[in-house]
Amino acid sequence: MSIIPIKSTGVAAVLLKEINNIYHVLLLKRASHPLHNIWCYIGGGIDEGETAIQAIYREIAEETGITEVVLYSSNQFDQIFSPQENYIYIAPVFVGFVHQEQSVVLNDEHSDYQWLPFEQAKEVVSLPGNEDVLQSIEHNFVKKKPLTYLQI
Repeated sequence: MSIIPIKSTGVAAVLLKEINNIYHVLLLKRASHPLHNIWCYIGGGIDEGETAIQAIYREIAEETGITEVVLYSSNQFDQIFSPQENYIYIAPVFVGFVHQEQSVVLNDEHSDYQWLPFEQAKEVVSLPGNEDVLQSIEHNFVKKKPLTYLQI
């Protein structure tokens, strides 16, 4: 019997900012392959010796320049099957709340960004399953008060 390996070597984050009393999601446009021109939220690998939490703080800072964020575990996961390499990739998704005045400074991994209300963000995200993650985050972190248990 053959198995499909599962790799959990990365993290993801959905950043939220309140603009005109409506929460908006930060989406980034990838500038490099394999996801060139794909709109997505923050994601990246876990470096040797890092925890997932250390990795997501680093990835947020590297990809957006944002260093002040109130972070939660979303209890959601990005899940992708790689048909070329025959493995399942799974990454915990974190939720970060940022201040209204927080600006974004992109690194060279991305060519553009936009803050979008949830309904628009769910239409713009490119990878199947991302809209489900956004739906869950909207339901559990915007429409409801986030559980303090999940705060990092």
